[in-house]
Amino acid sequence: MERTGKNAGHEMIENSTAGVHVWRASQLQRLGIPASLAEVHADHLDWHQIARLVGHGCPPLLALRIIS
Repeated sequence: MERTGKNAGHEMIENSTAGVHVWRASQLQRLGIPASLAEVHADHLDWHQIARLVGHGCPPLLALRIIS
């Protein structure tokens, strides 16, 4: 059954936002950030900045502390 009407678009946006959050958290985890911290910070920082620091030899938790 296809949803139409006023709230149909909101579900798509919420699902998309949730997907982006999961993806960002997974990127942080891939960089060495523990899952619990990745979940908390996923929507509030640019993971690219952490990746840059980690790529230059900065420990992941220190990179998170610097960026957040």
